[in-house]
Amino acid sequence: MAVRGIDKGFDTAGSVAQRRELKTELTRFMMSYKFATDEMMTKINILKEEFSSIHDYSPIEHVNFRLKSPEGILKKAVRKGCPLVLDDIRAQIQDIAGIRITCSFISDTYRILDMLTSQQDITVLEVKDYIAAPKPNGYKSLHLIAAIPVFMSDRVEPVTVEIQIRTVAMDFWASLEHKIFYKYQGEVPVDLVHDLKQAADVANRLDVKMERLHDQVVALEPDDQAETDILSIAGLSQYALPEGFLSAISRSREDDELPERDRA
Repeated sequence: MAVRGIDKGFDTAGSVAQRRELKTELTRFMMSYKFATDEMMTKINILKEEFSSIHDYSPIEHVNFRLKSPEGILKKAVRKGCPLVLDDIRAQIQDIAGIRITCSFISDTYRILDMLTSQQDITVLEVKDYIAAPKPNGYKSLHLIAAIPVFMSDRVEPVTVEIQIRTVAMDFWASLEHKIFYKYQGEVPVDLVHDLKQAADVANRLDVKMERLHDQVVALEPDDQAETDILSIAGLSQYALPEGFLSAISRSREDDELPERDRA
């Protein structure tokens, strides 16, 4: 079924049935982005908990998400000269659903990017590396535009989500720059622009220094840390491993790797 313009029914005295159909289309449109965000948040939280359980460390510090309101979508469509048709809006406005991942270190941002883009049901549409090539004002972040399938009751739709991945220092700077930009309505004084750029350089030096310190601490950790017979899973109770359990698993794995003729 062709999707009509979202302004139809408001500019004309359409029938009650037409208005109801338009409302249904708009509802499905907004819900698809909400569901896409839910799917992507599930993937991110799985990665976070897996690292916490296995490595006693997670590269993900914080995760936030947001959906543009219908009013916000319309305003952006008008600014971009995008036709007020749902299919055109879906194709041309790719930040309706947004997720921001905050990491401790620069290397973590690339690690998370690699883990997300390697998942088979995620289609990478665009990656912008503003860490390697910052914006002129000093802004740094990884931007990923990805499509994820959303299974509705009567259809499967690929829905785009914008994911920003940055360090804590980058996020602090970006939040301040955003507030200043809107306070001055885009006309930021030259001296303030200069100070912000200097602050971005300071934040970058802090990122580099903190990662170097982290690497030094990790290098000092002994390789033969004491092992325990406790299985710890994030969010669940600890489990004591029965005696011989790991040995049994090890023997089973070795048997699986043997050729058929060599198995006992």
